[in-house]
Amino acid sequence: MKFNEIIENNKNNIKSIIRLITKQDNEDIEQEVYIKLWKNKDKYQEKGSFKSWVNTIAKNTSKDYLKSKVVKYEYNSTSDDMVMNNIQDKRNNPENSSIISERQKLIINAIENLRPKLKEVIMLCEINGYTYESAAKKLNCPIGTIKSRIYNAKKDLAEQLRDLL
Repeated sequence: MKFNEIIENNKNNIKSIIRLITKQDNEDIEQEVYIKLWKNKDKYQEKGSFKSWVNTIAKNTSKDYLKSKVVKYEYNSTSDDMVMNNIQDKRNNPENSSIISERQKLIINAIENLRPKLKEVIMLCEINGYTYESAAKKLNCPIGTIKSRIYNAKKDLAEQLRDLL
């Protein structure tokens, strides 16, 4: 299959995944997905469907984009001032900065309101990028416990942030 056909066959799906994860249409992310597909096309192994592979690349690229825009702070740090100092917004538009800052405050507050064990796994896995396996080793508990806590934490966060979503 030619690369142009790959793009044409997956274009709408990639755009949908990006929109679903980032809540916006973003051509930069879309282009990055195509670049990653092109660079890694030789690495594709026919263990799963090609569409799943493309979807995974689009999903991971979108998540990487969000992580680059999200507050990066240490696991034990909960100081709002420290968190706000670590925000790296690359846009210069004051209105966008204000909206993003307010959203980040709401998200930080929601994470702070989680039960300690749920907050712990969210911080490790979603903020600091630990895999479930490495989080399980760090917390000395089964991976199923990590998955359960992540699920419950996301459920609680979704409830707290439903107006934001």
